[in-house]
Amino acid sequence: MNISRFKALLGATALTIVAASAAQAGGFSRGTADTDILYEEGNFNLRTGVTVVNPTRKFTANSQAALVGVDYADTYAVPSAAVKFKILEDMSCAGTFTQSFGGDATWPVPSGPIGKLNEDFAVNEFGATCGYKVDLGKGRLWLLGGVFMETVKYDLVALAGALDGTLRDTNVGWRAGIGYDIPEIALRAQLMYRSGFSVDANGNALLFGGNQIATGTADLPQSVEVKLQSGIAPGWLAYGSVKWTDWSVTKELILRLPNAGLQSKNDYFWRDGWTVTGGVGRAFTDRISGTAFVSWDRGVGTGWDLTAETYTLGVGASMKDKWGELRLGAAAIHMGEVSETQPGSLMRTVGADWGFAFSAGYGVKW
Repeated sequence: MNISRFKALLGATALTIVAASAAQAGGFSRGTADTDILYEEGNFNLRTGVTVVNPTRKFTANSQAALVGVDYADTYAVPSAAVKFKILEDMSCAGTFTQSFGGDATWPVPSGPIGKLNEDFAVNEFGATCGYKVDLGKGRLWLLGGVFMETVKYDLVALAGALDGTLRDTNVGWRAGIGYDIPEIALRAQLMYRSGFSVDANGNALLFGGNQIATGTADLPQSVEVKLQSGIAPGWLAYGSVKWTDWSVTKELILRLPNAGLQSKNDYFWRDGWTVTGGVGRAFTDRISGTAFVSWDRGVGTGWDLTAETYTLGVGASMKDKWGELRLGAAAIHMGEVSETQPGSLMRTVGADWGFAFSAGYGVKW
């Protein structure tokens, strides 16, 4: 099988793994920086894309009867952009953008002790990562490392609309890893570490029409991911990944209005997360390839909130034209039933539901 067929497979595989992780990973996980672009041939590479996720989370039990049967999970979009420059013959650097963490919920009537109507949490990541390669016979050893900046935004509308608060924060982290690839047979192995960070946000809130100082705190996790793929037969490729995320550091998300003596607290007390993905790719021609995958996330909930185990089934396609490469993906996500069981929790239950994700992206290189 020729090299161009393997390159087509590599393109399709990368997209669907991104779509899978955005759709179903535990906790607040959303997008992952597209550092895979460092492996691409070319002096300049550009990839952009977006994944739209439509989850479903309906209450089957709630002390507020008006919320039984209500789907509170909002649809959200995860952007991704990456640009790679070849700095030296054996060194390339990439700038990346994605939404690494997030959570969105809307209730048609005031929900919980403080009467929430809308809660919106998002962390946008801007990163720079470099890769240095060393030729080892047929293969290449890669040393990877970089930094990223996280911009945090948290919005809350509660007290039946009497409270409208906004928080902002900026943090810096780093990633480092090691990789090995043999492009001729589409083999690639990578181990990547990503640091966590603590949120110590500031902002303001309107409370019964008056302006208040607001502060907020939370801890977000570090992670380690292992990815492996290889050609297994003419026109065929197999791939998989295992990701550990330190969600046990995320115990609470707290909003405080110190001058008003008011505090809003979300209790999580999550356990560490594990996400496992596996799939196969098929090159139909030098320009068209496809892939199918399955992914499992064990869930991080411990009875304090409504985070559940998920299974994802997805497909993707890569189609090349004379300008670049179009990538498309779709996934169905099964989210398990889960209940709040800890003393002091709201004792609500969400039934097993299905969600869907769709992704599209385009890339060019020179």
